[in-house]
Amino acid sequence: MENKKIIVMTGGGSAGHVTPNIALIPELQKAGYEIHYIGSKDGIEKELIEAQKGVYYHPISSGKFRRYFSLKNFTDPFRVNHGVSQAKRLIKELAPEVVFSKGGFVSVPVVIAAKGKCPVVCHESDYTPGLANKIAARYADTICVTFEDTLKHVDRSRAVHTGTPIRSELFSGNRQRGLDFLGFSGDKPVILVMGGSLGAEAVNNAVRRALPELTKRFDVIHLCGKGKLDESIGENPCYRQFEYISSELPDLMACTDLAISRSGANSVFEFLALRIPAIFIPLTLEQSRGDQILNAEYCEKKGYSAVLPQDTVTSESLLNKVNEVYDNRQKFISAMEQDKTLDGTARVLEVILKAAKK
Repeated sequence: MENKKIIVMTGGGSAGHVTPNIALIPELQKAGYEIHYIGSKDGIEKELIEAQKGVYYHPISSGKFRRYFSLKNFTDPFRVNHGVSQAKRLIKELAPEVVFSKGGFVSVPVVIAAKGKCPVVCHESDYTPGLANKIAARYADTICVTFEDTLKHVDRSRAVHTGTPIRSELFSGNRQRGLDFLGFSGDKPVILVMGGSLGAEAVNNAVRRALPELTKRFDVIHLCGKGKLDESIGENPCYRQFEYISSELPDLMACTDLAISRSGANSVFEFLALRIPAIFIPLTLEQSRGDQILNAEYCEKKGYSAVLPQDTVTSESLLNKVNEVYDNRQKFISAMEQDKTLDGTARVLEVILKAAKK
């Protein structure tokens, strides 16, 4: 590995811990770095990263840190220790200039192994750090945060407000190409509904019940999640449903006038960076640790988007909120345009390269 500039990246367990890394990879490669990615043996990060050109993937053992009782709590510490040993060997062999961690439980063994061997940069997407990133932050030299308010939840002497990296291809969409793909005329404004990779039943059901009224004013794109297509909905020239979309997503974003979505940090900031007014329906406290609620409330407070709590979602409340946000869309767009930190790709890249030079 002599004479090579190497960066190790890590993060996994969910797509949200991987897609910001994917946004950074081509920029780091342009800067002359060889990218090595340490992830789990069978997590979603393996599939996503192995699809990236010129990236070397290294699987290690990892466990999960649970806040609830599980028999796996007794065995996972051994998996974590084994992962630390594996990561130490990789760090020694690769001799990276820096380790960049996006979070998730697989990242913990990596940042522990890298401490004292090279600079460690962590990135927190959500408004408050998750458990894995709380642990990883103890070993980090620099902690990047997406939300400015998150600075009060971390060690400010090592923290920097960067925003979050956004995939560059999202900015290359073409509105007409998207309309042609969908078969929409462009005469109506377009709503994009994203229910998450697994589909959000509450969101999906409310949207479908509201379709007769929604489609009087809007064309609707519905990304409903795997296995969540509703074949009982007949042909409707104003409605298109897909389990998921990949390569066409930038074009669909380009023709979107309003979004309805969960409020995971990556989805939130993709809409914000593209200046798309949105209605966020966060996961409830029963479904999550509350990070999506905080993400959505922050954006509402800033004037970027609106929030519709899941326990208030009906076809009527959704329709009213859609009309309200669309009628006031320019107010939301203006607020987003005034914030220059909504795409954090360049800022995070700057932090990584500065750490690498040390």
